[in-house]
Amino acid sequence: MIKIKLSVVLATYNEERNIARCLDAVKDFADEIIIVDGKSTDDTVKIAKKYKAKIILVDNNPTHFHAQKKLAIDSARGEWILQLDADECLTPELVNEIKDHLRGGRLDSAKVNGYWIPRKNYFLGRFLEKGGQYPDYTMRLYRNGKGNLEARDVHEQAIIEGEVRYLKNPMLHYGTPDFENYLVRNNKYTSLMAEQMQEQKEKLGLIPALHYLFLKPLSTFLMIYFRHRGYVDGFPGFVFALFSGLRFAIAYIKYWQVTKYPAHD
Repeated sequence: MIKIKLSVVLATYNEERNIARCLDAVKDFADEIIIVDGKSTDDTVKIAKKYKAKIILVDNNPTHFHAQKKLAIDSARGEWILQLDADECLTPELVNEIKDHLRGGRLDSAKVNGYWIPRKNYFLGRFLEKGGQYPDYTMRLYRNGKGNLEARDVHEQAIIEGEVRYLKNPMLHYGTPDFENYLVRNNKYTSLMAEQMQEQKEKLGLIPALHYLFLKPLSTFLMIYFRHRGYVDGFPGFVFALFSGLRFAIAYIKYWQVTKYPAHD
């Protein structure tokens, strides 16, 4: 059997509560672990070094964190790249499935350049099953040189050249272990949305305000909660649907503020 070299890549900043769980799941089958760290002020780097990870230190830029992900990807030497976030964890079943596909167990492994991985998202004490949150497919496993991350959006997916397939077993995502943490992440993402509105020169006025403050939040809530059956996830499903809609209103208000009252040095 020919060994296919696998690079696990991450971008991190103050992830001491997550990084060990993430790396524990990949330490036995990753041929190299590359971490681009934004000069964490906690023990993230210290913990990562225990896993013999290659650490690249850069100045942290919260609004362009996706650029740090791209640097990690571009630094990989493996034939295959497994791109992860520190708050994600591979299940043992997914580890075995990846090994099966990449190391001689599948006839299609020679022609496929990327694999979509289903993801379970932890929110308010449970993994969401509905509301469009599972299977939350994400492109994280791809052949080196065949995947491109344009680094323009924190939520963007790698663009794969050639054929892609879907894996069956999920990874686990602990991005919002509590509501306070969720609000912090929500604040960051709505700021990024506001920045994109500014780059796209979105219009201000009554009609755009109605769209972003009322229509978009309402339609998003109804789609997640009713069409995608978010109500099955109980109260956490309701809260997720509600704030998924509200993020458009929050982003528009931030955009309005920075446009009408730009900060001065």
